[in-house]
Amino acid sequence: MTSVSLYWRIFGLNAVVLGTATALLLWAPVTVSVPVLLTEAVILVAGLGVMLVANAALLRIGLAPLDRVTRLMTTVDLLRPGQRLPVRGGGEVAELVRTFNAMLERLEGERAASSARALLAQEAERRRIAQELHDEVGQSMTAVLLALKRAADEASDPLRDDLRQVQEITRESLDEVRRLVRRLRPGVLDDLGLVSAVTSLATEFATHTGLRVLRRFDTDLPALDQETELVIYRVAQEGLTNAARHAEARSVEVSLRGDGGDVVVLEVSDDGRGIGAAREGAGIRGMRERALLVGATLDIVPATPAGTRIRLTVPVSRKQS
Repeated sequence: MTSVSLYWRIFGLNAVVLGTATALLLWAPVTVSVPVLLTEAVILVAGLGVMLVANAALLRIGLAPLDRVTRLMTTVDLLRPGQRLPVRGGGEVAELVRTFNAMLERLEGERAASSARALLAQEAERRRIAQELHDEVGQSMTAVLLALKRAADEASDPLRDDLRQVQEITRESLDEVRRLVRRLRPGVLDDLGLVSAVTSLATEFATHTGLRVLRRFDTDLPALDQETELVIYRVAQEGLTNAARHAEARSVEVSLRGDGGDVVVLEVSDDGRGIGAAREGAGIRGMRERALLVGATLDIVPATPAGTRIRLTVPVSRKQS
Protein backbone atom coordinates (compact mmCIF):
# COMPACT_ATOMS: atom_id res chain seq x y z
CA MET A 1 0.00 0.00 0.00
CA THR A 2 1.47 3.34 -1.10
CA SER A 3 1.88 5.77 1.78
CA VAL A 4 0.19 9.17 1.51
CA SER A 5 2.25 12.28 2.21
CA LEU A 6 1.21 14.72 4.91
CA TYR A 7 0.48 17.37 2.30
CA TRP A 8 -1.99 15.21 0.41
CA ARG A 9 -3.51 13.94 3.64
CA ILE A 10 -4.36 17.47 4.79
CA PHE A 11 -5.52 18.37 1.29
CA GLY A 12 -7.78 15.31 1.23
CA LEU A 13 -9.31 16.14 4.62
CA ASN A 14 -10.15 19.65 3.49
CA ALA A 15 -11.44 18.40 0.15
CA VAL A 16 -13.82 16.00 1.91
CA VAL A 17 -15.24 18.77 4.08
CA LEU A 18 -15.56 21.29 1.25
CA GLY A 19 -16.98 18.70 -1.14
CA THR A 20 -19.60 17.67 1.38
CA ALA A 21 -20.57 21.30 1.95
CA THR A 22 -20.83 21.90 -1.81
CA ALA A 23 -23.00 18.80 -2.30
CA LEU A 24 -25.37 19.94 0.42
CA LEU A 25 -25.71 23.34 -1.22
CA LEU A 26 -26.40 21.78 -4.61
CA TRP A 27 -28.94 19.16 -3.59
CA ALA A 28 -30.45 20.54 -0.44
CA PRO A 29 -33.78 22.41 -0.83
CA VAL A 30 -32.16 25.66 0.30
CA THR A 31 -31.96 28.87 -1.75
CA VAL A 32 -30.26 32.18 -1.13
CA SER A 33 -32.28 35.30 -1.80
CA VAL A 34 -31.09 38.81 -2.53
CA PRO A 35 -31.21 40.38 -0.04
CA VAL A 36 -30.49 37.39 2.24
CA LEU A 37 -33.30 36.44 4.53
CA LEU A 38 -32.69 35.86 8.24
CA THR A 39 -33.53 32.15 8.08
CA GLU A 40 -31.17 31.68 5.12
CA ALA A 41 -28.38 33.49 6.97
CA VAL A 42 -28.87 31.27 10.01
CA ILE A 43 -28.68 28.14 7.84
CA LEU A 44 -25.50 29.37 6.10
CA VAL A 45 -23.79 30.29 9.38
CA ALA A 46 -24.79 26.95 10.92
CA GLY A 47 -23.43 25.13 7.89
CA LEU A 48 -20.16 27.07 8.10
CA GLY A 49 -19.88 26.20 11.79
CA VAL A 50 -20.45 22.49 11.11
CA MET A 51 -17.88 22.59 8.33
CA LEU A 52 -15.25 24.25 10.53
CA VAL A 53 -15.86 21.82 13.40
CA ALA A 54 -15.61 18.82 11.08
CA ASN A 55 -12.43 20.19 9.50
CA ALA A 56 -10.87 20.85 12.91
CA ALA A 57 -11.75 17.35 14.14
CA LEU A 58 -10.33 15.65 11.04
CA LEU A 59 -7.14 17.73 11.20
CA ARG A 60 -6.67 16.92 14.88
CA ILE A 61 -6.94 13.22 14.08
CA GLY A 62 -4.52 13.52 11.17
CA LEU A 63 -1.95 15.60 13.09
CA ALA A 64 -2.20 13.79 16.44
CA PRO A 65 1.23 12.11 16.02
CA LEU A 66 2.85 15.54 15.68
CA ASP A 67 1.25 16.61 18.96
CA ARG A 68 2.70 13.53 20.67
CA VAL A 69 6.15 14.30 19.29
CA THR A 70 5.89 17.90 20.51
CA ARG A 71 4.84 16.87 24.01
CA LEU A 72 7.65 14.34 24.31
CA MET A 73 10.20 16.87 23.03
CA THR A 74 9.27 19.24 25.87
CA THR A 75 9.53 16.58 28.59
CA VAL A 76 12.22 14.16 27.42
CA ASP A 77 15.15 13.65 29.80
CA LEU A 78 18.20 11.75 28.56
CA LEU A 79 18.90 10.62 32.13
CA ARG A 80 15.63 8.64 31.99
CA PRO A 81 16.20 6.47 28.92
CA GLY A 82 13.57 4.43 27.13
CA GLN A 83 11.03 7.16 26.36
CA ARG A 84 9.69 6.36 22.89
CA LEU A 85 6.61 7.09 20.80
CA PRO A 86 4.54 4.30 19.20
CA VAL A 87 4.75 4.16 15.41
CA ARG A 88 1.36 3.75 13.77
CA GLY A 89 0.56 3.49 10.09
CA GLY A 90 2.77 4.81 7.34
CA GLY A 91 3.55 8.02 5.55
CA GLU A 92 5.53 11.06 6.54
CA VAL A 93 4.16 11.27 10.08
CA ALA A 94 5.16 7.68 10.88
CA GLU A 95 8.57 8.32 9.35
CA LEU A 96 8.92 11.43 11.51
CA VAL A 97 8.10 9.42 14.64
CA ARG A 98 10.60 6.70 13.68
CA THR A 99 13.28 9.31 13.04
CA PHE A 100 12.54 11.00 16.36
CA ASN A 101 12.81 7.68 18.22
CA ALA A 102 16.10 6.92 16.47
CA MET A 103 17.39 10.38 17.42
CA LEU A 104 16.48 9.77 21.07
CA GLU A 105 18.27 6.43 21.02
CA ARG A 106 21.37 7.99 19.49
CA LEU A 107 21.37 10.89 21.95
CA GLU A 108 20.93 8.53 24.91
CA GLY A 109 23.87 6.46 23.70
CA GLU A 110 26.05 9.53 23.22
CA ARG A 111 25.02 10.91 26.63
CA ALA A 112 25.81 7.60 28.32
CA ALA A 113 29.20 7.42 26.61
CA SER A 114 30.14 10.99 27.47
CA SER A 115 28.95 10.54 31.08
CA ALA A 116 31.01 7.37 31.35
CA ARG A 117 34.14 9.18 30.17
CA ALA A 118 33.52 12.07 32.56
CA LEU A 119 32.84 9.82 35.55
CA LEU A 120 35.85 7.62 34.87
CA ALA A 121 38.04 10.72 34.60
CA GLN A 122 36.53 12.00 37.84
CA GLU A 123 37.27 8.74 39.64
CA ALA A 124 40.82 8.75 38.30
CA GLU A 125 41.32 12.30 39.59
CA ARG A 126 39.85 11.36 42.97
CA ARG A 127 42.21 8.41 43.15
CA ARG A 128 45.19 10.65 42.35
CA ILE A 129 44.23 13.27 44.95
CA ALA A 130 43.56 10.60 47.57
CA GLN A 131 46.94 9.04 46.88
CA GLU A 132 48.72 12.39 47.22
CA LEU A 133 46.86 13.22 50.43
CA HIS A 134 47.78 9.82 51.86
CA ASP A 135 51.41 9.81 50.74
CA GLU A 136 52.34 13.47 51.10
CA VAL A 137 50.06 15.22 53.59
CA GLY A 138 49.35 12.18 55.73
CA GLN A 139 52.97 11.20 56.12
CA SER A 140 54.06 14.79 56.77
CA MET A 141 51.44 15.21 59.50
CA THR A 142 52.45 11.88 61.03
CA ALA A 143 56.05 13.09 61.16
CA VAL A 144 54.87 16.34 62.80
CA LEU A 145 52.96 14.32 65.40
CA LEU A 146 56.05 12.28 66.28
CA ALA A 147 58.18 15.43 66.52
CA LEU A 148 55.59 17.08 68.77
CA LYS A 149 55.50 13.99 71.00
CA ARG A 150 59.29 14.03 71.42
CA ALA A 151 59.30 17.75 72.09
CA ALA A 152 56.47 17.42 74.63
CA ASP A 153 58.27 14.61 76.46
CA GLU A 154 61.41 16.74 76.82
CA ALA A 155 59.72 20.11 77.54
CA SER A 156 58.98 21.66 80.92
CA ASP A 157 55.47 21.67 82.36
CA PRO A 158 54.11 25.00 80.99
CA LEU A 159 55.39 24.31 77.47
CA ARG A 160 54.46 20.62 77.65
CA ASP A 161 50.76 21.45 77.99
CA ASP A 162 50.87 23.74 74.96
CA LEU A 163 52.65 21.09 72.93
CA ARG A 164 50.11 18.46 73.99
CA GLN A 165 47.33 20.75 72.79
CA VAL A 166 49.03 21.34 69.43
CA GLN A 167 49.60 17.59 69.19
CA GLU A 168 45.87 16.92 69.70
CA ILE A 169 44.91 19.48 67.05
CA THR A 170 47.35 17.89 64.62
CA ARG A 171 45.95 14.42 65.36
CA GLU A 172 42.41 15.62 64.67
CA SER A 173 43.56 17.20 61.42
CA LEU A 174 45.24 13.93 60.43
CA ASP A 175 42.01 12.05 61.15
CA GLU A 176 40.13 14.52 58.96
CA VAL A 177 42.64 14.01 56.13
CA ARG A 178 42.22 10.25 56.42
CA ARG A 179 38.43 10.65 56.32
CA LEU A 180 38.74 12.74 53.16
CA VAL A 181 40.95 10.07 51.63
CA ARG A 182 38.32 7.41 52.37
CA ARG A 183 35.60 9.57 50.81
CA LEU A 184 37.67 10.24 47.73
CA ARG A 185 38.72 6.63 47.23
CA PRO A 186 37.18 3.91 49.42
CA GLY A 187 40.10 1.53 49.83
CA VAL A 188 37.92 -0.88 51.82
CA LEU A 189 35.85 -1.38 48.65
CA ASP A 190 38.87 -2.86 46.86
CA ASP A 191 40.12 -4.78 49.89
CA LEU A 192 36.98 -6.18 51.57
CA GLY A 193 34.15 -5.81 49.05
CA LEU A 194 30.89 -3.94 48.66
CA VAL A 195 29.07 -4.96 51.86
CA SER A 196 32.01 -4.05 54.08
CA ALA A 197 32.51 -0.75 52.25
CA VAL A 198 28.85 0.32 52.59
CA THR A 199 28.86 -0.83 56.23
CA SER A 200 31.92 1.33 56.92
CA LEU A 201 30.30 4.23 55.06
CA ALA A 202 27.10 3.99 57.11
CA THR A 203 29.03 3.74 60.39
CA GLU A 204 31.17 6.77 59.58
CA PHE A 205 28.10 8.70 58.46
CA ALA A 206 26.29 7.97 61.73
CA THR A 207 29.36 9.00 63.74
CA HIS A 208 29.82 12.37 62.03
CA THR A 209 26.15 13.38 61.61
CA GLY A 210 24.54 11.93 64.74
CA LEU A 211 21.72 10.38 62.69
CA ARG A 212 20.52 6.88 63.44
CA VAL A 213 21.47 4.58 60.57
CA LEU A 214 19.83 1.17 60.12
CA ARG A 215 21.58 -1.38 57.92
CA ARG A 216 19.97 -4.34 56.16
CA PHE A 217 22.47 -6.15 53.96
CA ASP A 218 22.21 -9.55 52.30
CA THR A 219 25.34 -11.62 52.81
CA ASP A 220 24.93 -13.67 49.62
CA LEU A 221 24.95 -10.94 46.99
CA PRO A 222 25.89 -12.01 43.46
CA ALA A 223 29.37 -11.17 42.24
CA LEU A 224 29.74 -7.71 40.72
CA ASP A 225 32.56 -6.08 38.82
CA GLN A 226 34.54 -3.20 40.32
CA GLU A 227 32.80 -0.53 38.25
CA THR A 228 29.34 -1.68 39.37
CA GLU A 229 30.39 -1.87 43.01
CA LEU A 230 31.81 1.64 42.80
CA VAL A 231 28.54 2.97 41.31
CA ILE A 232 26.51 1.36 44.14
CA TYR A 233 28.91 2.78 46.73
CA ARG A 234 28.77 6.31 45.26
CA VAL A 235 24.96 6.29 45.07
CA ALA A 236 24.79 5.15 48.71
CA GLN A 237 27.25 7.90 49.64
CA GLU A 238 25.27 10.58 47.82
CA GLY A 239 21.98 9.32 49.25
CA LEU A 240 23.30 9.54 52.81
CA THR A 241 24.76 12.98 52.13
CA ASN A 242 21.43 14.26 50.79
CA ALA A 243 19.62 12.87 53.84
CA ALA A 244 21.99 14.74 56.15
CA ARG A 245 22.07 18.04 54.25
CA HIS A 246 18.57 18.49 52.86
CA ALA A 247 16.07 16.02 54.32
CA GLU A 248 16.09 17.17 57.95
CA ALA A 249 15.85 13.48 58.86
CA ARG A 250 16.34 11.78 62.19
CA SER A 251 17.10 8.30 60.89
CA VAL A 252 18.18 6.67 57.65
CA GLU A 253 17.91 3.05 56.52
CA VAL A 254 20.34 1.55 54.02
CA SER A 255 19.51 -1.81 52.48
CA LEU A 256 21.38 -3.89 49.96
CA ARG A 257 19.82 -7.07 48.62
CA GLY A 258 19.95 -9.43 45.68
CA ASP A 259 16.57 -10.17 44.13
CA GLY A 260 16.71 -13.64 42.67
CA GLY A 261 20.29 -13.27 41.49
CA ASP A 262 19.22 -11.18 38.48
CA VAL A 263 19.49 -7.73 40.06
CA VAL A 264 21.07 -6.05 43.06
CA VAL A 265 18.92 -3.40 44.74
CA LEU A 266 20.27 -0.58 46.89
CA GLU A 267 17.78 1.48 48.90
CA VAL A 268 18.45 4.56 51.00
CA SER A 269 15.34 5.71 52.91
CA ASP A 270 15.01 8.60 55.34
CA ASP A 271 12.19 9.93 57.53
CA GLY A 272 12.74 13.57 56.57
CA ARG A 273 10.55 16.13 54.89
CA GLY A 274 10.51 14.37 51.51
CA ILE A 275 11.57 15.52 48.08
CA GLY A 276 8.14 16.84 47.04
CA ALA A 277 8.11 18.78 43.80
CA ALA A 278 11.61 20.16 44.28
CA ARG A 279 13.81 20.38 41.23
CA GLU A 280 16.50 17.73 40.99
CA GLY A 281 19.89 19.10 41.89
CA ALA A 282 23.39 18.16 40.81
CA GLY A 283 23.58 15.34 43.36
CA ILE A 284 20.53 13.48 42.06
CA ARG A 285 21.47 14.01 38.43
CA GLY A 286 24.94 12.74 39.25
CA MET A 287 23.36 9.57 40.68
CA ARG A 288 21.32 9.14 37.49
CA GLU A 289 24.45 9.50 35.38
CA ARG A 290 26.21 6.86 37.46
CA ALA A 291 23.22 4.55 37.10
CA LEU A 292 23.39 4.89 33.30
CA LEU A 293 27.06 3.95 33.46
CA VAL A 294 26.18 0.35 34.47
CA GLY A 295 22.75 0.11 32.85
CA ALA A 296 20.92 0.51 36.18
CA THR A 297 17.69 2.35 36.95
CA LEU A 298 17.32 4.96 39.68
CA ASP A 299 13.94 5.72 41.25
CA ILE A 300 13.33 8.46 43.80
CA VAL A 301 9.93 8.10 45.44
CA PRO A 302 8.22 9.16 48.68
CA ALA A 303 8.90 6.85 51.62
CA THR A 304 6.28 5.54 54.04
CA PRO A 305 5.06 7.24 56.20
CA ALA A 306 7.32 10.22 55.38
CA GLY A 307 10.63 10.99 53.80
CA THR A 308 12.32 9.91 50.60
CA ARG A 309 13.41 6.54 49.22
CA ILE A 310 16.22 6.24 46.68
CA ARG A 311 16.21 2.89 44.91
CA LEU A 312 19.02 1.78 42.59
CA THR A 313 18.31 -1.41 40.64
CA VAL A 314 21.43 -2.88 39.05
CA PRO A 315 21.14 -5.77 36.58
CA VAL A 316 23.59 -8.61 37.11
CA SER A 317 25.12 -9.73 33.85
CA ARG A 318 26.36 -13.24 33.21
CA LYS A 319 29.92 -11.94 33.09
CA GLN A 320 29.53 -10.54 36.58
CA SER A 321 27.92 -13.65 38.01
